[in-house]
Parts: sequence; C-alpha cells; structure tokens
Amino acid sequence: MGQGENLLNLAVQNLDLREVAIDWDKVHVANTTFLGCDMELETELKLREKGAIIYPKVVGLPYNPYRSELYSWQELLEGFEEGNDQSHDLKIYNHFQSFKNSGDVNEALCQRVHDHAIDDALIDLIGLKEDGTAERKCVGIMGGHSTLRTDPYFESVAKLTKKMTEEGYFMMSGGGPGIMEATNFGAYMAGKSEEDLTEALQILRGSPGYRDEGYNAAAQEVLKKFPEGAESLAIPTWFYGHEPSNLFATSIAKYFSNAIREDILLSAAAYGIVFAPGSAGTIQEIFTDAAQNYYASLDHISPMVFLGRDYWTVEKPVYEVVRKLAEGKKYYDMISISDEVDEIVEFIKAHPPVMG
Repeated sequence: MGQGENLLNLAVQNLDLREVAIDWDKVHVANTTFLGCDMELETELKLREKGAIIYPKVVGLPYNPYRSELYSWQELLEGFEEGNDQSHDLKIYNHFQSFKNSGDVNEALCQRVHDHAIDDALIDLIGLKEDGTAERKCVGIMGGHSTLRTDPYFESVAKLTKKMTEEGYFMMSGGGPGIMEATNFGAYMAGKSEEDLTEALQILRGSPGYRDEGYNAAAQEVLKKFPEGAESLAIPTWFYGHEPSNLFATSIAKYFSNAIREDILLSAAAYGIVFAPGSAGTIQEIFTDAAQNYYASLDHISPMVFLGRDYWTVEKPVYEVVRKLAEGKKYYDMISISDEVDEIVEFIKAHPPVMG
C-alpha cells in the first residue's frame, strides 16, 4: 500500500495486519471500519487517532462474528461422531439457545455483525447486478424438512435440480434435510449419469430420515463415491433448532436471524421458486413470495411453480388461492403447477424474471 492510498468509508474485515508492512501515516482512513483485525497496539492507536473505527476481536464465542466467507459442511460438522454429536454446528446452536431470550446486548450485536458478514460473503458468491438481482441465475426450492429420502418427492426434486443445474441455473435451498437436502443433492449430481443418480439415491435410502442412525454416513458415502460435484447454495438458520446442515451444498450461508434468512432466500431466487410439498413453513414461504410478486417489492417478478398437483390443489389447496390473488397482476402468468420435472424446467426457462 503506497503513499496516498485511500480507505475512506471502507471496511477492512478479519485480516491480520501484523503480517503486512504499511505506513499508516500515508493512508487515508477516516471513517474506515476495521472489523476483528489483528494489529499491534501502536497501529491501533494510530488508526484511532486518524479517525478509524475499530471493532476488536471477541473472545469466548463458538463463532467468529467477522468471518469473511460462507460456511462449509466440513466446518460445521467438525467434531461430529455417530451417537456423540460434538459438532461445531451444535456448539453454535447451544450457545445461541442460551442467549435466545436473555436480551444480552453484546451477544445481540455479535449475532447481527455475523449475519451481516454472511450477507457480504453471499453477495461475493452470487454477485449483484445494478438492478439488485443476482448475477447467477438463482432458483430456490422450498419444501418439507421431514421428507424422507425414500419419498418419491425427494427423487423428483433431485432430478429437477440436477437438470436445472445442467441448464445453467444455480440452485438454492434452506440448507437442512428433506426437500432441502434433495435440492442440493440433485444439484451436486449434475453432469453425472442417470445410473449414477439412481445409485446415489439407493445409498441415501439406507438411512431415510435425519434422526436415523447413519444419516450423515450415508451422505458421506455418496460424496466419497462421487467426489466431484456441482456447486449449490444452502441458507439455513440456527433459529429453528438443531437440524443437520446437509452435506451436498458447496456453500452454506447460515444465519442466526430467521427473518433475514427467509428474506435472503426468497429475494435471491430471482429466476423462480419451486414449492414442493411441505407444511406450515413452506406455506408461509409461498405467501411471502406471493406478496413480493404482488407488490413487486424487489422491483422484479419471479416464477412460482408448485410441484405436486394433488398436494397443492386437494391436500393443501393453496394453489388456487395464489392464482386468485394474482388476477390482474403481472405475475399471474408466472404461476404454474405440475408433477413433471421437464415441464417445470421448461416453464422456468420460458419465464425469466421481469421488472415490476
């Protein structure tokens, strides 16, 4: 960094400034924010004198509020053993639970800073265009967390996301088990044969539910057999309890705030959301997405596709309500329902997002 370098109004995050030789007398740092950076006391005093804002490292937390990248499943699963879950993920969850209703200001600030850091890393991954949509063609899949690996809808979603990924879309899920795992699993298998997909499904079906013994081991067996997979994104939360983050997402944006997580998941999926069978959480997401389209609150309108005609018209008759709500609105023609993977893929391809 040379003479006259300008860091005005910028943020420097999670760097070790002890390892670089910088003449801070020659750097403009007024209103520059340093988040969790390691630095010598002399450097800190100089920066404060020049008008920098310094947030020191926080000790004693199981998470880093100033992290500069998304999580991986390997990081979250570190410490896990079958029948003895001492994972990093569980430690963060237990810590979160202990402060959930405490009103502790310091913990609340750390959680907010953490979630902002996840926002920042997520934007690095998906990119951001001037109109506010992601540079990647993001499509989200919503559905039940308790859907078993043996359920036909698990296979349907896996086939759908495999094909969508092969068509150049970037798949997103809520990051947990059930339909969420099927989303990331199918995306991971993109480019592989149908026989490979069938074989991998058979391995997973040996431990159908996330509370069953060998659930993670089955996923790891698939990853070992097929070590190279396509990218996808998971956006889970610690809010709803300790559900395992599925192992097929290559990037995990895990939040403390479920409200922020839900908003990010729905708004980032500008190229559409597919709603597989689910219960209260999925139905809440349907109407949140419908409201965003109704008011064009994100300045764009995206497809809403329902997977499971009988489920969404008879068992949980939400589809007709959403259609009725959309009458006279731009997004009326962006709503569809089907049981066929190919039909859903073609509908999404034919209905890119439009400005509201």
